[in-house]
Amino acid sequence: MDINSLISQYGYAALVIGSIAEGETITLLGGVAAHQGLLRFPLVVISVALGGMIGDQLLYLLGRRYGMKILRRFSRHRDKIHQAQTLIRRHPYLFVIGSRFMYGFRIVGPLLIGTSRLRPKIFLPLNILGAIVWALLFATLGYVGGEVIGPWLHQFDQHVKRWIWLVIAIALVVCLRWWFRRRRKKRQNSTKHD
Repeated sequence: MDINSLISQYGYAALVIGSIAEGETITLLGGVAAHQGLLRFPLVVISVALGGMIGDQLLYLLGRRYGMKILRRFSRHRDKIHQAQTLIRRHPYLFVIGSRFMYGFRIVGPLLIGTSRLRPKIFLPLNILGAIVWALLFATLGYVGGEVIGPWLHQFDQHVKRWIWLVIAIALVVCLRWWFRRRRKKRQNSTKHD
């Protein structure tokens, strides 16, 4: 089975799961796959929007339930957390939609929103709207970027085997080097003790 058929068969599920945990890279790759004709663009947007929305909803609920316990662990960032919470109170709509576009707020943003006690009936529709805008933007960027990446991806399947063998060879060399160093240290330690 080649990489194209794997993407065609499992692509949408992988996009949903991948965008729950990580967003932009997965979404860009989904757009590239749509450009290559391996996936359908509207389904890519729906998949990554769904995954992004689920991920943020879970983090929001986690923030509502355990947010204060989690935030206590970041006491040295108290000032930044306070600034973010002030922004949430002043501009909740903009913060909910915009947090997915702010660097460093992809995971922390929904947690902070949950701790701010923004009501779920306000968060949910804003989360859905933000996820759709975000998915559409990044999938489109990936689709347009597919023009540049397309020729490389076409040859990707042939090069995968070579890269796998190269990675295995490097890992083997690193492991052998580590083993020899460890063995040498044991010898040195045993001669010092004698």
